[in-house]
Amino acid sequence: MIRPRAVVCLGLTQLVGWGVTFYLIGALGPAMTADLGWDATLVYGGFSAAIVVMALVSPAAGAAVDRWGGHVVMPAGAILSALGCALLAATHTLYLYFAAWAALGVGMRLCLYDAAFASLARAAGPAARRPMSQITLFGGLASTVMWPVGHALSEWLGWRGAALAYAALALSTVPLYLALPRRRYAAAATGHANATTGLTRTTAERRLAGTLYAIMAMLTNFLAAGNAAHLFSLLTGLGLAAAAAVSVAALWGIGQFTARLGDVIVGARLHPLTLNLAAGVVLPLCFLLALLSGGNLYATAAFTLLYGACNGLMTITRGTLPLALFDFRSYGALVGSLLIPSFLLTAAAPITYAFIIETHGTLAAMALSATLAIIISAAALILRWKFITRADEAKEKTEASNASAGATQESM
Repeated sequence: MIRPRAVVCLGLTQLVGWGVTFYLIGALGPAMTADLGWDATLVYGGFSAAIVVMALVSPAAGAAVDRWGGHVVMPAGAILSALGCALLAATHTLYLYFAAWAALGVGMRLCLYDAAFASLARAAGPAARRPMSQITLFGGLASTVMWPVGHALSEWLGWRGAALAYAALALSTVPLYLALPRRRYAAAATGHANATTGLTRTTAERRLAGTLYAIMAMLTNFLAAGNAAHLFSLLTGLGLAAAAAVSVAALWGIGQFTARLGDVIVGARLHPLTLNLAAGVVLPLCFLLALLSGGNLYATAAFTLLYGACNGLMTITRGTLPLALFDFRSYGALVGSLLIPSFLLTAAAPITYAFIIETHGTLAAMALSATLAIIISAAALILRWKFITRADEAKEKTEASNASAGATQESM
């Protein structure tokens, strides 16, 4: 069982960690580009390089959490993130700039959601779903909190001073990891064979589920990285004034937080396969709304809010689907391998969106997003269609087992 204190502490690390690493380029990127005098594609390419590094270290990072636990691995990630921010603040050359992003890439893989999910799976096994949802409540506020904070720090201290402040914030999270559980979850000796192996029983089923999961994670992360890095430009490209775009962009985080709060409250009633499909079906509609908005403030605000909600829910299912489908005992290493294509494609997202927006305009970027969202929706549908019957059977067996155990206790 994960104690509430551990959930809160881990959640706070996600709020700060996402804000000072993944969302750094969104908050400080324009000021960095203006000050360094480099092409915007080169500046945003640093973030892409960090994502490539995440892909390269992903299997080893997942295996490390499986072996030593998040209380050992995740603080190292926070320290590396702080180092990367400090190197960014000192950079004047391309070599140091990309070295800083390389450090941030390793740091992000060791201390953001995927490491946190693996840590919770190691400590709580099948019961990790609820704490996974709970920590994403905090992480979902990272953009809402840290984008305005980043802009304010940049105006006050300059972008280099803001990067140093980010480094200090990253280091401040290190003591919070002391609250994480040290012990590995051990399933009961009887009655839990299916709980440990998940819904996939054969090699072919595991391959199918792994492929569909990898496709959804890959495209969802690509959309998130591309849209997050250029959200302000996309909103102004749709016709919003700059001041309105800043306010509307904050709805991304609010949408994530609201959807995740709903999952914490009632999500336990929905199987991860069903929740994933629900978010996947709404996702293409979000981008269709943006395409048809015509610059209307309310329509673009609805797009941002709904897309934030869908992204927030699919972040949760990225953690809970492997818990339902596969053996939780090798969660970190398995997910680390499945996420390699996700990180590699995500690395291209900021540059791809920058190129499309510059050469073809905002509507073309939204059309690309809608197309990818349709593919995500189809993969979610196939995954649920293939395995939901088995999930229902497993639920019935669990309920019957619990009822039998209760009857036995009453008769004693």
